[in-house]
Amino acid sequence: MMEQQMNYVHASIEEFKDGLAWFSEQLPSVGEKFIAFTDACFSDGAVSEKNKHLIALGIAVQSQDEYCIMFHCHNAMRLGASDQEILETLGVCSAFGGGAALSQGVTLVQDVLADLTTPRDQH
Repeated sequence: MMEQQMNYVHASIEEFKDGLAWFSEQLPSVGEKFIAFTDACFSDGAVSEKNKHLIALGIAVQSQDEYCIMFHCHNAMRLGASDQEILETLGVCSAFGGGAALSQGVTLVQDVLADLTTPRDQH
């Protein structure tokens, strides 16, 4: 089961990245600018890159965007976010968004945590 979750999470993140790369090839004037814009938005500043991904995770959960939930949860963890930070982000989001937000968060984030809580230096 863990291997299935790992494959699902990684496959979903790669599918998103591949889709974005394809879009950038098809419409470079928009795709490349979008990537540059988001890179600038997520770079370290007064708010750390990790915290920016936690913010994005909360927004993704609220908007029920499955790819972004997994992508930003994965990136927050890659940047050192603890399981507790991820769960507290879900708590704040669910306080704001109610049950619909929590249902997306507790399922998809659980998949990412199960996949990436294993030794992180392997990812």
